[in-house]
Amino acid sequence: MSVPEEHLSSRRVLSSRDSGWARALSAACVRAGLPPNVISIFSMVFAAGAWWIFMHAGDQTGGWIVAAWLGAIACVQMRLVCNLLDGMVAVEGGKGSPQGVIFNDAPDRVADVLILVGAGYSGAGEPGVVKLFDMLPLGWSAACVALGTAYARTLGAALTGKHDFSGPMAKQHRMAVLTVGALIEMGQHLAGTTRWGIQVALVVIFFGGLLTCWRRLRALAVQISEKQMK
Repeated sequence: MSVPEEHLSSRRVLSSRDSGWARALSAACVRAGLPPNVISIFSMVFAAGAWWIFMHAGDQTGGWIVAAWLGAIACVQMRLVCNLLDGMVAVEGGKGSPQGVIFNDAPDRVADVLILVGAGYSGAGEPGVVKLFDMLPLGWSAACVALGTAYARTLGAALTGKHDFSGPMAKQHRMAVLTVGALIEMGQHLAGTTRWGIQVALVVIFFGGLLTCWRRLRALAVQISEKQMK
């Protein structure tokens, strides 16, 4: 089945597509007959798992602390793996569909909100370290900015036909920062010290996302101006 041009143009450049493990997993999905749109839906399932675990991670004790935080991190990373595989199965595996462009993008918006909001609640009730943001719902704020970066990209695609995946806080960057923050938080939880890993990670995602929105919209404005001058 041919892949719509919109799907090809909306793919970000990822070096991980050329890795052996990604090719092996993609080939396995193709052999199993797993449609790429179903893989896209699974990304939301893993995001929901991360949300649920984040919501309860802060209340765990003993060995469950490690299990909870590592479980959340695993779900975040599996969300990204699904994001990688759906495109590979659709394009390289030749299993794309006309609706693929919808499934390629819409589930990501749900996944971002679930993961970032859940992360925000994982430290609820903890003494604030970044005092300036104690009254700011960081999870919700980071989620809103994440939606803003996606809006700036899709707006640009609608006006110019090109997707701008520039950072510094594109999807993979957000998940990387959150993963590091969760690892720090887990260590602080085990040590019984003040926990600030997730809080700082969400602050970085929030401001990095604002910068990403500005960069993408600024680049779009320049492109439109240059196009009108021709």
